[in-house]
Order: sequence, then C-alpha cells, then structure tokens
Amino acid sequence: MRIDEMLPISTDGLLNALRAAGEPTRLRLLALLAEGERSVKDLTDILGQSQPRISRHLKLLAESGLITRFAEGSWAFYRIADAGPAGEICREIVARLDRSDPVLARDRARLEAVRRANAEVAARYFSAYASRWDQIRSLHANEQKIEAGLLQLVGEDKLGLVVDLGTGTGRMLEVFAPHTERSIGVDVSHDMLSYARSRLEREGLRNCQLRQGDIYNPPLEDGIADLVVIHQVLHYLQDPDRAISEASRLLKPGGRLLVVDFAPHGLEFLRADQAHLRLGFSRKQIADWMKAAGVELSGQVDFPPEHTDFAEIGRLTVSVWLGTDTGQRIPRGASEEAA
Repeated sequence: MRIDEMLPISTDGLLNALRAAGEPTRLRLLALLAEGERSVKDLTDILGQSQPRISRHLKLLAESGLITRFAEGSWAFYRIADAGPAGEICREIVARLDRSDPVLARDRARLEAVRRANAEVAARYFSAYASRWDQIRSLHANEQKIEAGLLQLVGEDKLGLVVDLGTGTGRMLEVFAPHTERSIGVDVSHDMLSYARSRLEREGLRNCQLRQGDIYNPPLEDGIADLVVIHQVLHYLQDPDRAISEASRLLKPGGRLLVVDFAPHGLEFLRADQAHLRLGFSRKQIADWMKAAGVELSGQVDFPPEHTDFAEIGRLTVSVWLGTDTGQRIPRGASEEAA
C-alpha cells in the first residue's frame, strides 16, 4: 500500500500509535503478531518475560489501535488490527523491520518451537476423535469431490470475507482461502480451535482467523460477510433454524449462505454413536428456514454415496444448499405463528 492510499489519522492518534510501538518489547510483539495471531502464553514463552509484563504491553498496543484482542474462554489471542489507520501504520512499521536482526530472528526461532509444541497438543486431541470422523466419511461421497462442488457452486469471483460457523478443524477456511481476502472461523470448542489454528498455520494461511463463539450468537458484527458457511453442523443442533437465522444476520446485502449437511436418512445409530440430533434435512426444511431468515434458496446440489455395497449399515447423501440474502427477514414471532 502506498502512503497516499493510507487512511487519515488524527495527530493524537498518530502520536499514540507511535508511542505504543516505540518500545523494544512492544516492537518485538508487533513483529511476532505479523506472523499470525498468538495467545498471551505463546508470547510469554517466546519473549521469556512474565505474563503480567507482556499483558501490560499488549494492553497499550490494543488501546492504541495497533492490535486487536479476542477472548477464547479463559485465554486471549491478539493480532495486528485488520482495519483502521492504526492497523495500517502497524503493518507499515513491521514491513520496515530488518528480518535479519538477531533479536527478531531469535524470536522467530522460538515462535517455530511454540508452533511445533502447539501442533503436537492439537494432534493428540484430533487423534482421539479421528476414528469417529473416519466412520462418517466412509458413509458418503469423497470429500474432495464435495469440496470441488462447493467451489463450483459459489463461483470463481473473489470474496471479501467468508465466515465459517462451527468451523471444527478449519477445513472450510482452507478450502476457500485462495478465493477470499479474509476468512473467520467460529467454534465453541477451545480444543478444536487449537487444532484448527495449528492446521492453518502449517498451511501458511494468514488470511484465516479463528474466534471462539456460540453458533447461536456469533461474536461478529451484522452485515459483514460475503459468504457464510455452515458445514456439517446443523445435525448436531437442537435449533438449526436459529443457526441459519444468525448466519443470515452476518450477510452483506446480497451475500450468500452455504449450508452443507446430510439429506434425510434412517441411520439411527448416528444418534447414539455420533451425537447426531437430526437425521438429515429436506430441501423444504432448509428453504423454509432460509426464507424466514431473509435468504432465498437459489441452488442445491446432492452428492450421493459412491458405493452401494454397504446395505447393512446404509449410506449418506450429502446435500449442499446455496441461498442469497434478500433483506426480507420474517419476524420470528410471525414465522412461529405460521408454523
């Protein structure tokens, strides 16, 4: 970005930003956050300073607008501000740092050690649940085929912001990363977010972020997303219609909602073995819920199972529904009376 393209900032704002950045430890913190969002614990381990001291530095940087803070349960994560003049100044400062500086080089080496340690913890968590997901995957079409279908349905135009609700392993963020300027994954599980964060870091996907939050109350502003994805989440929910309603709240005018889940099926064992609350969804169910949320169903693609030699346990058809925001949300009371 050229200097003449940067957002204007007040004299006081500029002085606050420069004062906040103009200290050795805080400058090191900014350099580390330029590599991706980090927890207070990570930064404490890397810099070898006490948690209260690091927290004070981070508080000053956040108050100046250079970085932003996101809570994740009892944890807190920080990243360079995505928007605003102070965030632009921060990125400009970091870009001018000499990466060969011995102090910064040592910090990056320690960062890699922290990343490896976090990845090992996340891998242990994932391996404990991998067999469950492997069982589900064995019942439906190849995931690569489904993912290619998602991209084809959404189209090739570059997206501004993609939000993935119930992001789980972060796979949808990874799939859409080359096609979006920025992506945010939301999940309620800290352990799952740790795994997703490790995965995204391994792939070098710096345009992807993660936030802890409830799918019924995502910690995001209204009207910010070009595309919201709900991938294989609805069948776990007591109120899938509420999740669709919350997803629609995040859409820009004309934004799109992508829902991926199972078509109706009779595999009752999934309730007990996999904690599924819903055995699939029909086109009418999804279309009605989208309509109540101000979204018009504009496309559906089904992916039937590729093999039919498992009749004794049954198979699953994956359905993909794409809706477009109309801005005509039905008041919740009215939709309930109509139902």
